[in-house]
Amino acid sequence: MTQTDNLKLAVLIDADNAQASIVEGLLAEIAKYGTAHVKRIYGDWTLPNLGAWKETLLRYSIQPIQQFRYTKGKNSTDGAMMIDAMDLLYSRNFEGFCIVSSDSDFTRLASRLRESGMTVYGFGEQKTPEPFVAACDKFVFTEVLREYAAGGDSSTRKSGKELKHDVKLVALLRHALDSAADDTGWAALGPVGSAIAKRSPEFDSRNYGYAKLSGLLKAIQLFDLEERMIGRGPHKAIYVRDPKGAAGA
Repeated sequence: MTQTDNLKLAVLIDADNAQASIVEGLLAEIAKYGTAHVKRIYGDWTLPNLGAWKETLLRYSIQPIQQFRYTKGKNSTDGAMMIDAMDLLYSRNFEGFCIVSSDSDFTRLASRLRESGMTVYGFGEQKTPEPFVAACDKFVFTEVLREYAAGGDSSTRKSGKELKHDVKLVALLRHALDSAADDTGWAALGPVGSAIAKRSPEFDSRNYGYAKLSGLLKAIQLFDLEERMIGRGPHKAIYVRDPKGAAGA
């Protein structure tokens, strides 16, 4: 999955478990993966707690779906989203779904959609339960989307020292590089990113304070990076190598 993907997407937002402040960053992120042919948001719009959402719906052409809470304490919004998702799936007009919620109840929905060949992008806060995160092809934490809307750099950028001491991160990067590398130990950055996404749907260099994977790899100072010309044109590609792996080859 890369920024060159252009899937026909259905965007389903759980208004009870998402913040209106993410909308600008959310739609910009979704545009990297495809075109949102359907944008729906679910909630009980008779309640005052969704007031912040109401101001953004017209601006971003998001269709509100009214779902009354028939029983106190029960969230009927989830059921409405799931039913609509299956209807959209069976319409065969879409290639992927974006599920915006931090609710673990959507774990089975994400799995079911993927079983039917759909690409599933999840969006939720860092508190989102791991089963829902793992059920998606890619999961983006919405904290980074709020930073996008603010227009500033991340205030949570990790230093090179901190990154090196993140054992899980280092292992993930090395495994991905190993799977994408050629016989010389070098790998194009794109395939490395794809390998990372397959192993860890929630991985995002922005979670560490870096806009791109290349910036994260440079900051960690464990890998060799070089730019190479592609063909005879002006385009360049970044290649990466693990010196430790190359030394042992």
